Amino acid sequence: MSHKAAEQSRNDRRLRAEQAARASGRRRRLRIVIGTASALALVAVITAMMLTSRPESSDEVRTAPDFTLTDTGGAEHTLAQHRGENVLLYFSEGAGCQSCIVQMGEIEKQADALAQEDVTVLPIVMNTREQITADMAANGVTTPFLLDDGTVAEAYGTLGKGMHAGLPGHSFVLIDKQGRQRWYGEYPSMWLAPEDLLDQVRSKLGA
Repeated sequence: MSHKAAEQSRNDRRLRAEQAARASGRRRRLRIVIGTASALALVAVITAMMLTSRPESSDEVRTAPDFTLTDTGGAEHTLAQHRGENVLLYFSEGAGCQSCIVQMGEIEKQADALAQEDVTVLPIVMNTREQITADMAANGVTTPFLLDDGTVAEAYGTLGKGMHAGLPGHSFVLIDKQGRQRWYGEYPSMWLAPEDLLDQVRSKLGA
């Protein structure tokens, strides 16, 4: 190979190396841009989840809407028949929502403490009897669930507050012995620690 040809070959190799380096740099910068965009998107999603999962609470006192519902055991309940008792309504998405059923199981463990506050717990779901009793049996929950068609959930302002527009959110409503709503708590995280629930009940009834 002549000196000129060798020189040309070296120049070609150098040019290809420079082109490869520039291409590698472009790919590296692109990966950085994509990685940064992905990280920002993830932060935005997490922030949105944190904002939308914040609990909401209201201490507005009003006459609690009456209702008539049948429970999973076939018994009929009206709010009026519980006058003279404090009543805690527990709305949830019900069947298929494991944390919803586990929440009720944990509430059952607080039966003695709730009885001391003269509180009757009425869980309410928009399921068929067969749907919710299957989940109850799987999780050892024995408290009868009241079966709603959405009317009661809407009357208490919890319809559409959960993960599904047509179902109630993870909500609690405390009603005193005179039939007055004393507290509403909405928990998009799908959980309220039982001890925190008891603190809410005691503080609102003692107010």
